[in-house]
Amino acid sequence: MTIDPQAAAMAPLDGNAAAGVMREIFAFDVTTARVTCTGCAAIGQIGEARVFGGTMGFVFRCAGCDGVILRVVRTPAGVWLDMQGARSLRMPSS
Repeated sequence: MTIDPQAAAMAPLDGNAAAGVMREIFAFDVTTARVTCTGCAAIGQIGEARVFGGTMGFVFRCAGCDGVILRVVRTPAGVWLDMQGARSLRMPSS
């Protein structure tokens, strides 16, 4: 039995296969990342967003339209990140 190299290249892997690139993505100063707002398409750094919150979590709002771009909540089960309001998040190259 021969294995088709093209088919093997298209075979899905589990999420652990992307551990290296994910470590690269999540190990940086996130305030310098550029986020695109889903609501108004404004592009700005996370550090420019208006943030509301405290013990319950944080809500990041677009500086342009005040739409919610990110939500972060810490619970005993872990940290939850909701990015529904972000069309994209571009991290700086190292």
